[in-house]
Amino acid sequence: MLNGPNESETSTSGRIDRQSMSAGTASLEQELSSTRQLLWGANVKEDVFRRWAQGFQFSADEPSALIQQEGGPCAAIAPVQGFLLKILLSETPGHCFQDLTSEKCNSLLVRAVCSILSQCLASKYNVAVYRKIDNEPETSTGRVTVEDACDPIDYFHQRLEVHSFQTISEVESFYTRNIRILKDKYGVLLLLYSVILSKGVSIVEAELAELSDPLIHSTYGYGSQGLINLMLTGRAVAHVWDHEQVVGGLRLRGIERQNDIGFLTIMEHMQYCTVGSFYKNPKHPVWVLASETHLTVLFSFERRLAAPETVGESAERIFRSFDPEGNNFIPSAALQDVLCAADLVSEPEYVELMRKKLDSENLGIILLSAFMDEFFPGCERGAPDTFTLLHYNGLPRSNPGGRVVFRTGRAALLECPLRAASSDPMLTCLQTKWPSIDVVWDDGHSPSLN
Repeated sequence: MLNGPNESETSTSGRIDRQSMSAGTASLEQELSSTRQLLWGANVKEDVFRRWAQGFQFSADEPSALIQQEGGPCAAIAPVQGFLLKILLSETPGHCFQDLTSEKCNSLLVRAVCSILSQCLASKYNVAVYRKIDNEPETSTGRVTVEDACDPIDYFHQRLEVHSFQTISEVESFYTRNIRILKDKYGVLLLLYSVILSKGVSIVEAELAELSDPLIHSTYGYGSQGLINLMLTGRAVAHVWDHEQVVGGLRLRGIERQNDIGFLTIMEHMQYCTVGSFYKNPKHPVWVLASETHLTVLFSFERRLAAPETVGESAERIFRSFDPEGNNFIPSAALQDVLCAADLVSEPEYVELMRKKLDSENLGIILLSAFMDEFFPGCERGAPDTFTLLHYNGLPRSNPGGRVVFRTGRAALLECPLRAASSDPMLTCLQTKWPSIDVVWDDGHSPSLN
Protein backbone atom coordinates (compact mmCIF):
# COMPACT_ATOMS: atom_id res chain seq x y z
CA MET A 1 0.00 0.00 0.00
CA LEU A 2 1.16 3.53 -0.67
CA ASN A 3 1.77 5.65 2.38
CA GLY A 4 0.45 9.15 1.78
CA PRO A 5 3.36 11.33 2.95
CA ASN A 6 5.99 9.09 1.35
CA GLU A 7 4.36 8.62 -2.05
CA SER A 8 6.60 9.58 -4.93
CA GLU A 9 5.26 11.80 -7.66
CA THR A 10 5.37 10.57 -11.21
CA SER A 11 7.99 12.07 -13.47
CA THR A 12 7.09 13.43 -16.87
CA SER A 13 7.65 9.94 -18.28
CA GLY A 14 4.86 8.58 -16.07
CA ARG A 15 7.07 6.31 -13.94
CA ILE A 16 6.31 5.74 -10.27
CA ASP A 17 8.74 4.82 -7.53
CA ARG A 18 8.47 1.04 -7.33
CA GLN A 19 9.40 1.01 -3.65
CA SER A 20 6.05 2.62 -2.93
CA MET A 21 4.08 -0.07 -4.74
CA SER A 22 2.27 -2.99 -3.21
CA ALA A 23 3.71 -6.35 -4.19
CA GLY A 24 1.69 -8.80 -6.24
CA THR A 25 -0.23 -11.48 -4.35
CA ALA A 26 -2.21 -14.54 -5.34
CA SER A 27 -5.49 -12.82 -4.45
CA LEU A 28 -4.52 -9.74 -6.46
CA GLU A 29 -3.59 -11.87 -9.45
CA GLN A 30 -6.97 -13.59 -9.22
CA GLU A 31 -8.81 -10.25 -9.05
CA LEU A 32 -6.92 -8.92 -12.06
CA SER A 33 -7.61 -12.11 -14.01
CA SER A 34 -11.32 -11.94 -13.13
CA THR A 35 -11.46 -8.25 -14.06
CA ARG A 36 -9.87 -9.00 -17.41
CA GLN A 37 -12.41 -11.77 -18.05
CA LEU A 38 -15.31 -9.50 -17.00
CA LEU A 39 -14.22 -6.66 -19.27
CA TRP A 40 -12.95 -8.51 -22.32
CA GLY A 41 -14.22 -12.08 -22.15
CA ALA A 42 -12.12 -15.06 -23.16
CA ASN A 43 -10.76 -13.44 -26.30
CA VAL A 44 -10.20 -9.84 -27.30
CA LYS A 45 -9.12 -8.54 -30.68
CA GLU A 46 -5.85 -6.64 -30.57
CA ASP A 47 -7.45 -3.83 -32.57
CA VAL A 48 -10.20 -3.42 -29.95
CA PHE A 49 -7.67 -3.30 -27.12
CA ARG A 50 -5.56 -0.78 -29.02
CA ARG A 51 -8.54 1.56 -29.47
CA TRP A 52 -9.13 1.55 -25.70
CA ALA A 53 -5.43 2.11 -24.92
CA GLN A 54 -5.53 5.88 -24.63
CA GLY A 55 -5.19 8.45 -21.88
CA PHE A 56 -7.48 11.30 -20.90
CA GLN A 57 -6.36 14.20 -23.07
CA PHE A 58 -7.96 17.62 -23.46
CA SER A 59 -8.77 19.39 -26.72
CA ALA A 60 -6.48 22.20 -27.85
CA ASP A 61 -9.61 24.08 -28.96
CA GLU A 62 -11.78 23.55 -25.83
CA PRO A 63 -9.76 23.41 -22.59
CA SER A 64 -12.21 21.20 -20.66
CA ALA A 65 -13.29 18.87 -23.51
CA LEU A 66 -11.77 15.38 -23.58
CA ILE A 67 -10.63 13.88 -26.86
CA GLN A 68 -11.59 10.37 -27.92
CA GLN A 69 -9.00 9.17 -30.40
CA GLU A 70 -10.92 6.22 -31.85
CA GLY A 71 -14.26 4.44 -31.54
CA GLY A 72 -14.88 2.35 -28.42
CA PRO A 73 -13.82 4.05 -25.18
CA CYS A 74 -16.72 6.53 -25.13
CA ALA A 75 -18.30 4.29 -22.45
CA ALA A 76 -15.60 5.59 -20.10
CA ILE A 77 -14.74 8.98 -21.61
CA ALA A 78 -18.29 10.34 -21.91
CA PRO A 79 -19.19 9.63 -18.23
CA VAL A 80 -15.93 11.28 -17.09
CA GLN A 81 -16.74 14.27 -19.31
CA GLY A 82 -20.24 14.37 -17.83
CA PHE A 83 -19.02 14.44 -14.24
CA LEU A 84 -16.35 17.00 -15.15
CA LEU A 85 -19.03 19.28 -16.60
CA LYS A 86 -21.23 18.77 -13.55
CA ILE A 87 -18.42 20.10 -11.35
CA LEU A 88 -17.60 22.88 -13.79
CA LEU A 89 -21.20 24.11 -14.05
CA SER A 90 -21.43 24.27 -10.26
CA GLU A 91 -18.21 26.19 -9.75
CA THR A 92 -17.56 28.46 -12.73
CA PRO A 93 -19.07 31.95 -12.31
CA GLY A 94 -20.26 33.26 -15.66
CA HIS A 95 -19.33 29.89 -17.24
CA CYS A 96 -16.30 31.21 -19.15
CA PHE A 97 -14.80 27.86 -20.08
CA GLN A 98 -12.18 29.21 -22.48
CA ASP A 99 -10.19 30.79 -19.64
CA LEU A 100 -9.55 27.49 -17.83
CA THR A 101 -5.88 26.66 -17.23
CA SER A 102 -4.38 23.23 -17.81
CA GLU A 103 -3.86 22.89 -14.04
CA LYS A 104 -7.55 23.59 -13.42
CA CYS A 105 -8.62 21.09 -16.08
CA ASN A 106 -6.32 18.43 -14.59
CA SER A 107 -7.93 19.08 -11.21
CA LEU A 108 -11.40 18.73 -12.76
CA LEU A 109 -10.34 15.44 -14.37
CA VAL A 110 -9.16 14.05 -11.04
CA ARG A 111 -12.33 15.13 -9.26
CA ALA A 112 -14.53 13.67 -12.01
CA VAL A 113 -12.70 10.34 -11.80
CA CYS A 114 -13.03 10.36 -8.01
CA SER A 115 -16.77 11.09 -8.32
CA ILE A 116 -17.14 7.93 -10.39
CA LEU A 117 -15.06 5.86 -7.97
CA SER A 118 -16.93 7.18 -4.93
CA GLN A 119 -20.22 5.86 -6.32
CA CYS A 120 -18.87 2.33 -5.91
CA LEU A 121 -19.35 2.69 -2.13
CA ALA A 122 -16.23 0.58 -1.65
CA SER A 123 -14.74 -0.37 1.71
CA LYS A 124 -11.41 0.57 0.15
CA TYR A 125 -10.41 2.01 -3.19
CA ASN A 126 -8.09 -0.05 -5.39
CA VAL A 127 -6.33 2.11 -7.96
CA ALA A 128 -4.76 0.34 -10.92
CA VAL A 129 -1.40 1.63 -12.15
CA TYR A 130 0.57 0.68 -15.24
CA ARG A 131 4.20 0.28 -14.22
CA LYS A 132 6.85 0.97 -16.84
CA ILE A 133 10.26 -0.62 -16.61
CA ASP A 134 12.96 1.86 -15.66
CA ASN A 135 15.07 2.82 -18.69
CA GLU A 136 13.10 0.53 -20.98
CA PRO A 137 14.07 1.25 -24.59
CA GLU A 138 11.74 2.91 -27.03
CA THR A 139 11.60 2.92 -30.80
CA SER A 140 11.84 6.08 -32.86
CA THR A 141 8.05 6.10 -33.03
CA GLY A 142 7.80 6.15 -29.24
CA ARG A 143 6.49 2.59 -28.93
CA VAL A 144 8.12 0.38 -26.34
CA THR A 145 10.21 -2.36 -27.92
CA VAL A 146 9.39 -4.95 -25.24
CA GLU A 147 5.69 -4.37 -25.71
CA ASP A 148 6.13 -4.50 -29.47
CA ALA A 149 7.78 -7.91 -29.26
CA CYS A 150 4.99 -9.67 -27.33
CA ASP A 151 1.23 -9.69 -27.05
CA PRO A 152 0.28 -6.11 -26.01
CA ILE A 153 -2.76 -7.30 -24.07
CA ASP A 154 -0.78 -9.78 -21.98
CA TYR A 155 2.02 -7.27 -21.56
CA PHE A 156 -0.39 -4.64 -20.24
CA HIS A 157 -1.82 -7.00 -17.64
CA GLN A 158 1.63 -8.14 -16.56
CA ARG A 159 2.59 -4.54 -15.83
CA LEU A 160 -0.50 -3.75 -13.71
CA GLU A 161 -0.14 -3.05 -10.01
CA VAL A 162 -2.72 -1.89 -7.52
CA HIS A 163 -2.61 0.75 -4.78
CA SER A 164 -5.19 0.59 -1.99
CA PHE A 165 -6.65 3.61 -0.17
CA GLN A 166 -9.16 3.89 2.66
CA THR A 167 -10.80 7.17 1.59
CA ILE A 168 -11.63 8.90 -1.65
CA SER A 169 -9.69 11.98 -0.50
CA GLU A 170 -6.55 9.84 -0.43
CA VAL A 171 -7.31 8.70 -3.97
CA GLU A 172 -7.75 12.31 -5.07
CA SER A 173 -4.42 13.28 -3.52
CA PHE A 174 -2.71 10.33 -5.20
CA TYR A 175 -4.09 11.14 -8.66
CA THR A 176 -3.27 14.82 -8.22
CA ARG A 177 0.37 14.00 -7.53
CA ASN A 178 0.45 11.34 -10.24
CA ILE A 179 -1.74 12.88 -12.93
CA ARG A 180 0.18 11.04 -15.68
CA ILE A 181 -1.52 7.81 -14.60
CA LEU A 182 -4.71 9.20 -16.09
CA LYS A 183 -3.26 11.19 -18.97
CA ASP A 184 -0.69 8.77 -20.38
CA LYS A 185 -1.45 5.77 -22.58
CA TYR A 186 -3.80 3.29 -20.82
CA GLY A 187 -5.29 5.99 -18.55
CA VAL A 188 -8.84 5.16 -19.68
CA LEU A 189 -8.34 1.44 -19.09
CA LEU A 190 -6.71 2.05 -15.71
CA LEU A 191 -9.86 3.89 -14.59
CA LEU A 192 -12.07 0.97 -15.69
CA TYR A 193 -9.89 -1.50 -13.80
CA SER A 194 -9.89 0.77 -10.74
CA VAL A 195 -13.68 1.00 -10.72
CA ILE A 196 -14.14 -2.77 -10.96
CA LEU A 197 -11.36 -3.61 -8.51
CA SER A 198 -12.73 -1.09 -6.00
CA LYS A 199 -16.30 -2.28 -6.28
CA GLY A 200 -15.34 -5.95 -6.42
CA VAL A 201 -15.61 -8.31 -9.38
CA SER A 202 -18.15 -10.55 -7.64
CA ILE A 203 -20.44 -7.61 -6.86
CA VAL A 204 -20.30 -6.36 -10.45
CA GLU A 205 -21.08 -9.87 -11.71
CA ALA A 206 -24.04 -10.11 -9.31
CA GLU A 207 -25.43 -6.79 -10.52
CA LEU A 208 -25.14 -7.87 -14.14
CA ALA A 209 -27.06 -10.99 -13.07
CA GLU A 210 -28.82 -12.14 -16.22
CA LEU A 211 -26.01 -11.12 -18.60
CA SER A 212 -22.98 -13.21 -19.49
CA ASP A 213 -21.40 -11.10 -22.25
CA PRO A 214 -18.24 -9.10 -21.45
CA LEU A 215 -18.57 -5.41 -20.59
CA ILE A 216 -16.63 -4.49 -23.74
CA HIS A 217 -17.82 -6.06 -26.97
CA SER A 218 -15.08 -8.40 -28.14
CA THR A 219 -15.64 -7.68 -31.85
CA TYR A 220 -16.76 -4.06 -32.10
CA GLY A 221 -15.23 -2.64 -28.93
CA TYR A 222 -18.17 -0.65 -27.62
CA GLY A 223 -19.15 -0.66 -23.95
CA SER A 224 -22.27 -2.48 -22.79
CA GLN A 225 -25.18 -0.78 -21.04
CA GLY A 226 -24.00 -2.46 -17.86
CA LEU A 227 -20.63 -0.72 -18.17
CA ILE A 228 -22.26 2.63 -18.96
CA ASN A 229 -24.54 2.31 -15.92
CA LEU A 230 -21.57 1.32 -13.74
CA MET A 231 -19.69 4.47 -14.75
CA LEU A 232 -22.74 6.73 -14.38
CA THR A 233 -24.34 5.33 -11.23
CA GLY A 234 -21.89 2.95 -9.57
CA ARG A 235 -24.15 -0.06 -10.29
CA ALA A 236 -23.60 -2.39 -13.26
CA VAL A 237 -27.28 -3.09 -13.90
CA ALA A 238 -28.23 -3.84 -17.49
CA HIS A 239 -31.35 -1.69 -17.85
CA VAL A 240 -32.26 2.01 -17.81
CA TRP A 241 -35.79 2.00 -16.41
CA ASP A 242 -36.59 3.00 -12.82
CA HIS A 243 -36.32 0.35 -10.08
CA GLU A 244 -37.17 -3.20 -11.16
CA GLN A 245 -39.44 -4.67 -13.79
CA VAL A 246 -40.66 -8.23 -14.15
CA VAL A 247 -40.20 -9.44 -17.72
CA GLY A 248 -41.01 -13.03 -18.67
CA GLY A 249 -41.01 -14.00 -15.01
CA LEU A 250 -37.54 -12.48 -14.44
CA ARG A 251 -37.04 -9.54 -12.09
CA LEU A 252 -34.74 -7.18 -14.01
CA ARG A 253 -33.00 -4.36 -12.18
CA GLY A 254 -32.80 -0.79 -13.43
CA ILE A 255 -31.76 2.56 -11.94
CA GLU A 256 -32.60 2.76 -8.27
CA ARG A 257 -32.42 6.52 -7.54
CA GLN A 258 -32.05 9.97 -9.09
CA ASN A 259 -28.53 10.25 -10.44
CA ASP A 260 -26.09 13.18 -10.56
CA ILE A 261 -26.09 13.14 -14.35
CA GLY A 262 -28.63 11.70 -16.73
CA PHE A 263 -28.88 9.44 -19.75
CA LEU A 264 -30.96 9.65 -22.92
CA THR A 265 -30.84 7.31 -25.89
CA ILE A 266 -32.14 7.32 -29.42
CA MET A 267 -32.88 3.63 -28.87
CA GLU A 268 -35.93 4.67 -26.84
CA HIS A 269 -37.37 6.39 -29.91
CA MET A 270 -36.84 3.09 -31.74
CA GLN A 271 -38.74 1.40 -28.88
CA TYR A 272 -35.82 -0.86 -27.93
CA CYS A 273 -35.87 0.40 -24.33
CA THR A 274 -37.59 2.77 -21.92
CA VAL A 275 -35.47 5.30 -20.04
CA GLY A 276 -36.86 5.98 -16.59
CA SER A 277 -37.46 9.28 -14.81
CA PHE A 278 -34.32 8.90 -12.67
CA TYR A 279 -32.10 9.11 -15.75
CA LYS A 280 -34.22 11.68 -17.58
CA ASN A 281 -34.36 14.00 -14.59
CA PRO A 282 -30.90 14.02 -12.96
CA LYS A 283 -29.72 16.30 -10.15
CA HIS A 284 -27.66 18.39 -12.59
CA PRO A 285 -28.47 19.51 -16.17
CA VAL A 286 -26.02 17.06 -17.78
CA TRP A 287 -27.02 14.03 -19.86
CA VAL A 288 -24.99 11.38 -21.64
CA LEU A 289 -26.61 10.81 -25.04
CA ALA A 290 -26.47 7.42 -26.76
CA SER A 291 -26.77 6.64 -30.44
CA GLU A 292 -26.56 3.08 -31.69
CA THR A 293 -22.74 3.16 -31.57
CA HIS A 294 -21.46 6.18 -29.65
CA LEU A 295 -21.88 8.30 -26.51
CA THR A 296 -21.80 12.09 -26.36
CA VAL A 297 -22.79 14.63 -23.68
CA LEU A 298 -25.51 17.29 -23.54
CA PHE A 299 -25.50 20.01 -20.87
CA SER A 300 -26.99 23.38 -20.01
CA PHE A 301 -26.41 26.35 -17.73
CA GLU A 302 -30.16 26.35 -16.95
CA ARG A 303 -30.48 24.75 -13.52
CA ARG A 304 -34.26 24.47 -13.79
CA LEU A 305 -33.83 21.72 -16.38
CA ALA A 306 -32.59 19.50 -13.56
CA ALA A 307 -35.72 19.97 -11.46
CA PRO A 308 -37.75 16.81 -10.88
CA GLU A 309 -40.81 16.38 -13.05
CA THR A 310 -43.97 18.00 -11.74
CA VAL A 311 -46.97 15.72 -11.32
CA GLY A 312 -48.52 17.30 -14.39
CA GLU A 313 -45.39 16.86 -16.50
CA SER A 314 -45.24 13.21 -15.51
CA ALA A 315 -48.88 12.70 -16.51
CA GLU A 316 -48.34 14.51 -19.82
CA ARG A 317 -45.32 12.32 -20.57
CA ILE A 318 -47.38 9.20 -19.81
CA PHE A 319 -50.25 10.42 -22.00
CA ARG A 320 -47.83 11.05 -24.89
CA SER A 321 -46.41 7.53 -24.51
CA PHE A 322 -49.84 6.30 -25.64
CA ASP A 323 -49.72 8.75 -28.55
CA PRO A 324 -46.62 7.60 -30.50
CA GLU A 325 -47.62 9.54 -33.63
CA GLY A 326 -47.67 12.86 -31.76
CA ASN A 327 -51.30 13.65 -32.63
CA ASN A 328 -52.08 15.14 -29.19
CA PHE A 329 -54.87 12.64 -28.64
CA ILE A 330 -55.31 9.02 -27.66
CA PRO A 331 -58.04 6.49 -28.46
CA SER A 332 -60.81 6.68 -25.87
CA ALA A 333 -60.28 2.98 -25.20
CA ALA A 334 -56.77 3.74 -23.89
CA LEU A 335 -57.96 6.05 -21.09
CA GLN A 336 -57.97 3.37 -18.39
CA ASP A 337 -54.39 2.38 -19.21
CA VAL A 338 -53.29 6.04 -19.09
CA LEU A 339 -55.01 6.65 -15.75
CA CYS A 340 -53.48 3.50 -14.32
CA ALA A 341 -49.98 4.39 -15.54
CA ALA A 342 -50.36 7.91 -14.10
CA ASP A 343 -51.39 6.45 -10.74
CA LEU A 344 -54.85 8.04 -10.97
CA VAL A 345 -58.20 6.45 -10.17
CA SER A 346 -58.77 3.73 -12.76
CA GLU A 347 -61.85 1.86 -11.56
CA PRO A 348 -63.98 0.83 -14.56
CA GLU A 349 -67.05 2.85 -13.48
CA TYR A 350 -64.99 6.01 -13.01
CA VAL A 351 -63.12 5.49 -16.27
CA GLU A 352 -66.40 5.15 -18.18
CA LEU A 353 -67.69 8.35 -16.58
CA MET A 354 -64.50 10.24 -17.56
CA ARG A 355 -64.53 8.75 -21.05
CA LYS A 356 -68.02 10.13 -21.70
CA LYS A 357 -67.02 13.53 -20.31
CA LEU A 358 -63.74 13.83 -22.21
CA ASP A 359 -65.16 12.38 -25.44
CA SER A 360 -68.57 14.03 -25.23
CA GLU A 361 -69.07 13.92 -29.00
CA ASN A 362 -68.28 10.20 -29.08
CA LEU A 363 -65.47 10.61 -31.63
CA GLY A 364 -63.44 7.80 -30.12
CA ILE A 365 -60.54 10.08 -29.11
CA ILE A 366 -59.48 12.08 -26.04
CA LEU A 367 -57.47 15.27 -26.53
CA LEU A 368 -54.36 15.94 -24.46
CA SER A 369 -55.63 19.43 -23.62
CA ALA A 370 -58.93 18.05 -22.32
CA PHE A 371 -57.11 15.40 -20.27
CA MET A 372 -54.78 17.97 -18.67
CA ASP A 373 -57.59 20.47 -17.99
CA GLU A 374 -59.60 17.79 -16.26
CA PHE A 375 -56.93 16.18 -14.10
CA PHE A 376 -54.23 18.87 -13.79
CA PRO A 377 -55.84 22.29 -14.26
CA GLY A 378 -53.39 25.17 -14.13
CA CYS A 379 -50.38 22.88 -13.93
CA GLU A 380 -47.19 24.71 -14.90
CA ARG A 381 -44.02 23.34 -16.38
CA GLY A 382 -41.00 23.03 -14.12
CA ALA A 383 -38.67 23.67 -17.06
CA PRO A 384 -38.49 27.07 -18.82
CA ASP A 385 -39.92 27.43 -22.31
CA THR A 386 -36.58 28.51 -23.81
CA PHE A 387 -33.03 27.66 -22.80
CA THR A 388 -29.52 27.13 -24.15
CA LEU A 389 -28.08 23.67 -24.73
CA LEU A 390 -24.47 22.70 -25.34
CA HIS A 391 -23.22 19.45 -26.87
CA TYR A 392 -19.93 17.59 -26.62
CA ASN A 393 -18.65 14.90 -28.98
CA GLY A 394 -15.12 13.70 -28.23
CA LEU A 395 -14.36 12.28 -31.68
CA PRO A 396 -12.50 14.84 -33.82
CA ARG A 397 -13.91 13.33 -37.01
CA SER A 398 -17.44 14.07 -35.77
CA ASN A 399 -16.74 17.78 -35.27
CA PRO A 400 -16.55 20.45 -37.99
CA GLY A 401 -12.96 20.93 -39.03
CA GLY A 402 -11.90 18.14 -36.66
CA ARG A 403 -11.96 20.60 -33.73
CA VAL A 404 -13.44 19.14 -30.51
CA VAL A 405 -15.45 22.03 -29.09
CA PHE A 406 -18.78 22.49 -27.31
CA ARG A 407 -21.56 23.23 -29.82
CA THR A 408 -24.29 25.66 -28.71
CA GLY A 409 -27.99 25.61 -29.57
CA ARG A 410 -31.09 27.60 -28.61
CA ALA A 411 -33.92 25.33 -27.50
CA ALA A 412 -37.64 26.02 -27.25
CA LEU A 413 -40.48 23.88 -25.90
CA LEU A 414 -43.39 24.32 -28.29
CA GLU A 415 -47.09 23.93 -27.61
CA CYS A 416 -47.38 20.87 -29.83
CA PRO A 417 -44.74 18.14 -30.15
CA LEU A 418 -42.72 17.90 -33.33
CA ARG A 419 -42.08 14.64 -35.05
CA ALA A 420 -38.35 14.60 -35.74
CA ALA A 421 -37.27 13.63 -39.21
CA SER A 422 -35.11 10.54 -39.33
CA SER A 423 -32.37 12.76 -40.78
CA ASP A 424 -31.99 14.55 -37.41
CA PRO A 425 -31.02 11.93 -34.80
CA MET A 426 -30.12 14.64 -32.27
CA LEU A 427 -33.64 16.08 -32.21
CA THR A 428 -35.12 12.58 -32.17
CA CYS A 429 -33.04 11.70 -29.12
CA LEU A 430 -33.89 14.93 -27.26
CA GLN A 431 -37.60 14.41 -27.88
CA THR A 432 -37.53 11.29 -25.73
CA LYS A 433 -37.27 13.70 -22.80
CA TRP A 434 -38.83 16.89 -24.23
CA PRO A 435 -41.47 15.76 -26.79
CA SER A 436 -42.11 19.33 -27.98
CA ILE A 437 -38.50 20.54 -28.16
CA ASP A 438 -37.00 22.27 -31.15
CA VAL A 439 -33.37 23.41 -31.27
CA VAL A 440 -31.64 25.93 -33.53
CA TRP A 441 -27.90 25.34 -33.42
CA ASP A 442 -25.62 28.36 -33.72
CA ASP A 443 -23.73 27.04 -36.74
CA GLY A 444 -26.92 25.92 -38.48
CA HIS A 445 -26.26 22.18 -38.24
CA SER A 446 -27.29 19.61 -35.64
CA PRO A 447 -24.29 18.06 -33.88
CA SER A 448 -23.56 14.43 -34.62
CA LEU A 449 -24.49 11.71 -32.12
CA ASN A 450 -21.97 9.41 -33.83
